[in-house]
Amino acid sequence: MSDIINANPTILNPSDLPTRHSESRKKQSSSAHIADKISRLPTSKSLLYDPFSSSPGEDSAYSSGSGSDQDGDDEDETAAEDIDEQEIYDLISTISDPEHPLSLGELAVINLPHIHVTHTPPTPQNPHPMSHVLVEITPTINHCSLATVIGLGVRVRLEQALPPRFRIDVRIREGTHQSTDQVNKQLNDKERVAAACENETLMGVLSNMLATCK
Repeated sequence: MSDIINANPTILNPSDLPTRHSESRKKQSSSAHIADKISRLPTSKSLLYDPFSSSPGEDSAYSSGSGSDQDGDDEDETAAEDIDEQEIYDLISTISDPEHPLSLGELAVINLPHIHVTHTPPTPQNPHPMSHVLVEITPTINHCSLATVIGLGVRVRLEQALPPRFRIDVRIREGTHQSTDQVNKQLNDKERVAAACENETLMGVLSNMLATCK
């Protein structure tokens, strides 16, 4: 894509990122690998800047992914998984940025201190309570028009990776974007997210962003 929004972002050393993975896993989002993926991104810039304005297509990869999760509701909900902030970080920090051949972790868009996981203890009346994941995104610049696309990528990744008992909340950190309230409203409106993810071109962008996740 031309007209890069932030041509000189702050870049963190991958070896400095928090992780439980081995050194070989740290290297999974190397610049060469991500650059190859990014080079195949669709060039519909208007769609990237405002994914919620596009018309829905016929198929929804987002919906089908959620459906597959629902099929395993019983198995997922009975598994006492102790998922913490580090695991959430590991799931989303390797998402590739839609503009740069770098990961969201390397660009400090995703940061461990800005991830919060809350587990409600089970009770006899509610043996399988919902858990809550809050991810606060830090755009590289305060007028980043790709913030909604990045937020969608994070949400889709977590929807696909976490059991259905997790309620996901993806937000822009307060004071880091000029349209924080508007973007947050879009990212947490289930109907608008589902409609946006029915667009085949947008799902192609998100698929490339998520291709670096393992």
